[in-house]
Amino acid sequence: MSVDNIYNIDNSVINNQEVKRGVNNINNREINNAEIKSNVNNILNQEIKSNVNNLTNWEMENSSNNLINHGIKNNSDNINNQGMKSKIDRIFDSFAKESIFQDKSHLQTKYHPDEIIHRDEQLEQVASILAPALRGERTSNLFVYGQTGSGKTICIKYMKEQLLNKAKKLEIPLKIEYLNCKLKKVADTEYRILAELIKKMGGEVPATGLPTDQVYNKFIDLIESEKQTFILILDEIDQAVKKISSDFLYNLTRMNSELDKTTLSIVGISNDLKFLDLIDPRVRSSLSEEEIIFPPYNALQLQDILKKRADVSFKQGVLGEGVIAKCAAYAAREHGDARRALDLLRVAGEIAERAGESGIDVKHIDIANEKIDKDKILDIISSAPKQFQIVLLAALELMNNKRRAQNQKNQKIFTGDIYNLYQELCRKSRNEILTQRRVGDLIAEFDMLGLINARVISKGRYGRTREIKLLIPEQIIPRAREIITDSLNF
Repeated sequence: MSVDNIYNIDNSVINNQEVKRGVNNINNREINNAEIKSNVNNILNQEIKSNVNNLTNWEMENSSNNLINHGIKNNSDNINNQGMKSKIDRIFDSFAKESIFQDKSHLQTKYHPDEIIHRDEQLEQVASILAPALRGERTSNLFVYGQTGSGKTICIKYMKEQLLNKAKKLEIPLKIEYLNCKLKKVADTEYRILAELIKKMGGEVPATGLPTDQVYNKFIDLIESEKQTFILILDEIDQAVKKISSDFLYNLTRMNSELDKTTLSIVGISNDLKFLDLIDPRVRSSLSEEEIIFPPYNALQLQDILKKRADVSFKQGVLGEGVIAKCAAYAAREHGDARRALDLLRVAGEIAERAGESGIDVKHIDIANEKIDKDKILDIISSAPKQFQIVLLAALELMNNKRRAQNQKNQKIFTGDIYNLYQELCRKSRNEILTQRRVGDLIAEFDMLGLINARVISKGRYGRTREIKLLIPEQIIPRAREIITDSLNF
């Protein structure tokens, strides 16, 4: 064997040994890796198991707590519901028993009595002016004035029924329609007034969209459908003129020139004694009107009205001593308002009934008076024109700022302050800005309605102004502000 071969064999052996050692090393590393991997897996499994156990325990504990809390809440709700149900049942049971009222409707505004007392003179005047309609003749336009609750509307509605009954017996073609111009979304535009009248007469026009001339033509076509005398009663007519303009009245009076078969007369009812003095002279001359003024009821007249209604509204023995007299006294203080007197008596009865009492005492009248005052203010605000609302909102905002200021004693504002803020509010609401004089007239109206107290003071060479104090009760100011902002879309 050669030396080279021996050398090759030795190298081969050496190489084989190295290979073997390498293989052993790899096997050892693999074993170690496997052990490490196994240990890691064990650790991970233990942690996962521990976490799962922890989560399960937490969820079980949480669920248990939720169930307990839910059970407690449900028990509490059930107790509260049972208590409320018991209270409601007591209220219902008290009303299901004998009522102190016999017929409440006789005390409500919509009731029309068969006999009207203490208005004989006014009824005779109205009858004599409207009587020519029973001969098929056109009557004079009539305007009736008086404070709220002086019997204007009830007398005119009474005369309407009397005329229609008489015309039916005599077979005279007479049509009389009544419309309250204070109703929202009915009498705030000329279009809507005509649309409502057309609807009352059996016709139909869309709420908006047609030219006003076309709506007028539709109205004329309806009243010209037969030969007749047509009387249109517009209650709160001053509100329509304020919202629209006096041109509306002019258009109605001039309509007779376009009528062949029919004659049209207007009866206007207004709380504003100076209403006609404010309209265009051209319009007034076209009216050729007659006027009747209804004076306020006095305390004794109000007592007679209340007694007559109470006899048919309440069961015998319900009214305590002095109740009628107190109602009449409150209403007489409010410019002889019969409507307020009747409302006082009705609300007092409702208050007594809710308290589970069997009769009405003087204390119930006092509570009712306070409640009606609050409701009346909100009603005035909600039904007022937009300019009225903007000026009042300016006063409310200024007074609110005063109350927030450090000087709490000085809670008076002035006409100029109101006018400055009024202009800003008009721009914000995109309404026309009236002159300062016109805003001053609205402030005077607030004073008349009892919303504010305005006192004229002198500022020397700077002229005179009005110092204003708000009379609206604080508890209803937020609601008053809400009504105005909703109306103005602020």
